[in-house]
Amino acid sequence: MAQVQLLRVQNFNVSRDGFGAGEDQSLERPFGHADPGTMFAWAGATASWPNRTDPGGSRGLDDYFTRDFTHHIGAEIMGRNKFGPQRGPWQDHDWQGWWGEEPPFHTPVFVMTHHERPSITLSDTTFHFVDGDPASVLARAKEAAGGKDVRLGGGATVIREFLDADLVDTLHVAVSPHVEIGSGSRLWESPDELLDRFHLEVVPSASGVVHHLFWRR
Repeated sequence: MAQVQLLRVQNFNVSRDGFGAGEDQSLERPFGHADPGTMFAWAGATASWPNRTDPGGSRGLDDYFTRDFTHHIGAEIMGRNKFGPQRGPWQDHDWQGWWGEEPPFHTPVFVMTHHERPSITLSDTTFHFVDGDPASVLARAKEAAGGKDVRLGGGATVIREFLDADLVDTLHVAVSPHVEIGSGSRLWESPDELLDRFHLEVVPSASGVVHHLFWRR
């Protein structure tokens, strides 16, 4: 029997009031007026953080989630504004994402946009720019994933689109209880909004972040 391919949200970070990013995104501020350093501090402190340049780092629950980010993932889906700050028709095809020559995905990535452009390959990551509804984009991503799962990378607006289409199988959302953003791209007003379709386990971490784990009922 073929293994079921899942659509998974992993290590997605939101503030206490449910925002994944603020307003006024720009080249210099990918998360708008929000401070990503505070939101992602729990992951950056772990021993398995891929950008770590010094030895050490924390072990335990946070490190487990950091290590698990790439496990059994064969493709990623993201919104256009996770890829870059441009809106409307592409004015600059030289822009190749926030991540430099070696993006952290190591899989095909499907960027949802109403303005398609040619695919680009950086290291072992190929970005495809696709215009389609969530179901059709997911079908393409699953085909490209080669039997592995697909990660839904965000932002919050794209995750909500896939939730509204009832396509998400599991979610891991890390809530920063001491961060309030106030406006921007919002995942939820309360995680209780998802309880009609998902089981939820809430696990506080020693770092202060609170991990919310959802799986289908």
